Amino acid sequence: MSGFGRSFNFLRNTLRPQIISKANISAKPAKHVVTTGEQAIAMVTMFVTILVPSGWILAHLEEYKKQ
Repeated sequence: MSGFGRSFNFLRNTLRPQIISKANISAKPAKHVVTTGEQAIAMVTMFVTILVPSGWILAHLEEYKKQ
């Protein structure tokens, strides 16, 4: 019975609300305005970085299975 009590205390302590400090959020305008072209270049770069390796693997999947 004491094991049950200890596990109950452990669960009760983990479910207790924790004190979390607030984030320092400011409402200032951006120091550098990002243009639409810069945003497009960044998005294309991110998508290419993720999708090209995955596409390469999927395109050569049969070759990888034979090895």
